[in-house]
Amino acid sequence: METVLITGGTGFIGRNLIPLLQKDNYKIVVVSRTPSKYQDDFFFKHVELVERISDVKHADVVINLAGANLAAKRWSDQYKQEIVNSRLDTTRHLLSWIESTEKKPHTLISGSAIGYYGARGNETLDEGSTSGSASDFQVRLCSQWEDAAYQAEAFGVRVCCIRTGVVLGDEGALQQMLLPFKLGLGGKLGSGNQYFSWIHIQDHVRAVKHLIDNDSLTGAFNLTAPNPVTNETLTKTLGKVLSRPTFMTVPGFALKLAVGEMAHILLTGQRVIPKKLQESGFKFEYAELEQALTHILK
Repeated sequence: METVLITGGTGFIGRNLIPLLQKDNYKIVVVSRTPSKYQDDFFFKHVELVERISDVKHADVVINLAGANLAAKRWSDQYKQEIVNSRLDTTRHLLSWIESTEKKPHTLISGSAIGYYGARGNETLDEGSTSGSASDFQVRLCSQWEDAAYQAEAFGVRVCCIRTGVVLGDEGALQQMLLPFKLGLGGKLGSGNQYFSWIHIQDHVRAVKHLIDNDSLTGAFNLTAPNPVTNETLTKTLGKVLSRPTFMTVPGFALKLAVGEMAHILLTGQRVIPKKLQESGFKFEYAELEQALTHILK
């Protein structure tokens, strides 16, 4: 039985990934800043919870999902630093732990995001595309996060960096969108022409499992559905699934007032495709947005 060490395992993605790994009889160890908070949680009954990475003696696979939520607060300088530190500090602690272990893990799957590419409008982006402008906070964040993870290769560890799009499921971004749509106040952001790169939570965790299972796969992988849509299409599709009107428009200036710096990427968008994932033989269960939303919401 192989052991999987997960940082950030108590979050939205981790809670969906753990049952999938348990079906294949992996032993799961989750690093949490507050393990006592989850000890009475039935979900974690068969999971080992530890407070520090150094408490773990060995793992065959490491999955690094830790990081402060980008959308939890307005991006003040202080919160941006918290976002950076929460990712880089955890990754560096993992690297120190890997270096210290006698038997190294064979695989590190480390978080990243499609923010790596920056706000690029309707340009089609795959793993061969360049990173965005270094003046963009998300570009700098993802580049630094990936660079830190790849240092594990020096210890003979296979590294995959997962550039995640907007994950749709019963938590996260979709749930934040629902209230105005349910009230019949849903609408497009700005022009609505900007692309929205999404992925169903079940395809996301299946893709992570696919990377674990295929030891020839290395480098960056876009974890997005193969059919990104415009914001206008997202709006109309969500309205259709909920049987609600979507005649509203949120002007760009209003969005900037509401969320600050984050509005730039929301109004410009990213059209990202999972080229390497599909070339590796991965098959999406939810390739179309309406199919994905219908499954989640109905």
